[in-house]
Amino acid sequence: MLEMRPNCECCDRDLSPSADGVFICSFECTWCADCVATFPQGACPNCGGSLQPRPTRAPHKLVTSPGSTTRVVSPGCRAALA
Repeated sequence: MLEMRPNCECCDRDLSPSADGVFICSFECTWCADCVATFPQGACPNCGGSLQPRPTRAPHKLVTSPGSTTRVVSPGCRAALA
């Protein structure tokens, strides 16, 4: 089972596995809604792919399948948007 990333790759905001307003691309790059609103054409800044709402994980499933604790931050994301 894939582990859900715990943060936005652009602003490093914490993102709970059960949070709404989180977006992913087909490579599972993970972004918060605030950052996605600033992306040109709403596309993933890493691969250019479309972004879709990330499914939430049911709280009872977090016991046996918790989200990842490994943070991923895309260097230069904020600078590229400026």
